[in-house]
Amino acid sequence: MNITANCHRTLHRLHIIFLYRFVFIDLEESEGFKEDKGEREGNEKEDRINFGCHTLAPIKNTLKQVKSNNSTHTEAPPLRTVSQSHLPSPSPMATPKQLEHAGEWESHSRLYEAYNELHGLAQEFQTPFDAPAVLVVGHQTDGKSALVEALMGFQFNHVGGGTKTRRPITLHMKFNPECDSPLCHLISDSDSCVPEEKSLREVQEYIEAENMRLERETYQFSSKEIIVRVEYKYCPNLTIIDTPGLIAPAPGRKNRALQAQSRAVESLVRAKMQHKEFIVLCLEDCNDWSNATTRRVVMQIDPELSRTVVVSTKLDTKIPQFACASDVEVFLSPPASVLDGFMLGDSPFFTSVPSGRVGSGHESVYRSNDEFKQAISLREMEDVASLEEKLGRSLSNQERSRIGVSSLKLFLEELLQKRYMDSVPLIIPLLEKEYRSTTRMLNDINQELSTLDEVKLKEKGRAFHDLFLTKLSLLLKGTVVAPPDKFGETLQDERVNGGALIGIDGSQFPLKLIPNAGMRLYGGAQYHRAMAEFRFVVGGIKCPPITREEIVNACGVEDIHDGTNYSRTACVIAVAKARDTFEPFLHQLGSRLLHILKRLLPISVYLLQKEGEFLSGHEVFLRRVSSAFNNFAESTERSCHEKCMEDLLSTTRYVTWSLHNKNRAGLRQFLDSFGGAEPPGNNGTDSSTSVQTTETRLADLLDSTLWNRRLAPSSERIVYALVQQIFHGIREYFLASAELKFNCFFLMPVVDKLPALLREDLESAFEDDLDNVFDITNLRHSLGQRKRETEIEMKRIQRLKDKFRKIHEQLSLHHVMPGP
Repeated sequence: MNITANCHRTLHRLHIIFLYRFVFIDLEESEGFKEDKGEREGNEKEDRINFGCHTLAPIKNTLKQVKSNNSTHTEAPPLRTVSQSHLPSPSPMATPKQLEHAGEWESHSRLYEAYNELHGLAQEFQTPFDAPAVLVVGHQTDGKSALVEALMGFQFNHVGGGTKTRRPITLHMKFNPECDSPLCHLISDSDSCVPEEKSLREVQEYIEAENMRLERETYQFSSKEIIVRVEYKYCPNLTIIDTPGLIAPAPGRKNRALQAQSRAVESLVRAKMQHKEFIVLCLEDCNDWSNATTRRVVMQIDPELSRTVVVSTKLDTKIPQFACASDVEVFLSPPASVLDGFMLGDSPFFTSVPSGRVGSGHESVYRSNDEFKQAISLREMEDVASLEEKLGRSLSNQERSRIGVSSLKLFLEELLQKRYMDSVPLIIPLLEKEYRSTTRMLNDINQELSTLDEVKLKEKGRAFHDLFLTKLSLLLKGTVVAPPDKFGETLQDERVNGGALIGIDGSQFPLKLIPNAGMRLYGGAQYHRAMAEFRFVVGGIKCPPITREEIVNACGVEDIHDGTNYSRTACVIAVAKARDTFEPFLHQLGSRLLHILKRLLPISVYLLQKEGEFLSGHEVFLRRVSSAFNNFAESTERSCHEKCMEDLLSTTRYVTWSLHNKNRAGLRQFLDSFGGAEPPGNNGTDSSTSVQTTETRLADLLDSTLWNRRLAPSSERIVYALVQQIFHGIREYFLASAELKFNCFFLMPVVDKLPALLREDLESAFEDDLDNVFDITNLRHSLGQRKRETEIEMKRIQRLKDKFRKIHEQLSLHHVMPGP
């Protein structure tokens, strides 16, 4: 029994092969096969849905006859007797006959052309128009490129094992029944406005050269798309983007390079899937739907699969793996628990693409793209027959509509066509808005051209001067007009861009202790926060440690005696420590505040642009204003820094004890603890004894502090106490003086000196050479060029408006008109 079944299956395979080798090829060579396109009748969509019934009927009849003859040991009838009327017409899988009326097909053709022009406008002028497209996503060797070729009806890419697609390939396909061979235009990487007509071979060579070039580079992948426009008699009206294959690298350190590539490719594909207008074609090469290899990536962007079409590729290799009919049933109609979500089409599609390349060489399997397309049709027939044989029943129309490249192609074309039609009412208001914006731009350009004389230019320059100063003052006083997320800086950003306040130990003050450290500030608020950090940092500085060697070296020799003067020693050490500690903070504070002040320039320009008061096109004048402002800020900071340095030098050059006596009581208590003080509880002793004891202590103190060069603990403590006292006094004076001077000599000049300085610079420039200030010659040429480009853009938008309005009217009329 098993032998008979195997024989029947073998005869079935041979029948399919002979059918292709003899019937299709003979019919192609015969004149009758080339039927006139105008004589083809019937709805091809219905033909494709019933494809299996029309084409498999003679095959099944022949198989029955083969089985019957096999049981009676008679020869099978010749296969060439299969009626030509039962064979599928070699007409394209998507032709105008899909539509009920020729006028309706013409309308959809114009719609697709309009969207193609809209794509070009969006790409050329960076306008925000959504462009529906099919994004093909799958792992390496899932058959992405092969499926794209099958959908197109011709081969163009390098298909095979490993990574063959290293740049996304965008294919703007258009059905053209008059193109017997693919008409290709390659969009240049250097100039996207000029498509270059290329032969199919040249497109293939370019894609393969790009893949080989990237393979030799370190990164090996590029997100920049290769864009090809194609017209062909077998092409659907689709835009398809073929992405690089996802990589599943093996674990381990030796596979780090491949793992890095995997992350790079996944990041590239995820970025493409972020476009909400794209339909994701998710390819899975598995016979168990619980293995979500590609869906794992897709569902991170589209969790419900609401804009995803799932496709199981290489169906012809999976069918023999099923042991029983129930396995096939689960595979064709997976339960919701296995394949969840609300995917487009409600269930997966199943495709097979025959192997082999088109060409004239000995390694080529197909001599033409027509043979390749016929092989695709034959593969669909065999897949349907194999499934029905496994199931033991005929496939329903619903099941058959999910089998084969032609079914997927029809579904995608109708889906995108519906997206296009649904978007038509939304595109018209967008075009109207863009047209109004372009009209305003053109009016502004004409206005600028009309004001290119000396008197008006001077008036514009003076007006800009006043408005700029107004915005500058507003930013210092405080405003919320400029968005903080765009122009604000956190304290961490401020430290990175403007320099940090770093202590002598190399550490920074903790951010959490500074008020508003995490807020994005600018202008006066940012200036105040920087000053607050300066107070926190400098106010918390302790006197650096003092070594015994420093004390001994500071003692030296007096010019009149060789005794030691520990008060002088303390002053020498204190002023040296203070100068080394505080001088770097002056440089750091000046750099930070200068950074904050310079940031006011781009924010002021933004406010002027927002209110339409910006001098667009006058780059030379604006650079002059910017240069004058920055020069003023830098010179003001230098002047303020010099004044602060004078105070620091005067404080550390000569010690004035009146500045350091704030804690004199504490210092006296400290000194009394080891010299000259009468101990408590001796009121009953003899006064002479007390005097003698005091004199002895004073003698000991002089011996240890004046006459003896050996540094005693008491001497060390005296020097340390004096140094601490002097250092802290210098710190308090430096902190108050630096803050006051930066407020008076850095911040205030922006208010009271900058206006006069800018006005003086401006008037001087007007007197010297007005043409160089405004660059009138180049400006007139630049405005003329902008005017021409804007007029071209307006004409294109107007043409698109008219096209989409007519299409919208025709579509509305078609929906309103009752059927016959």
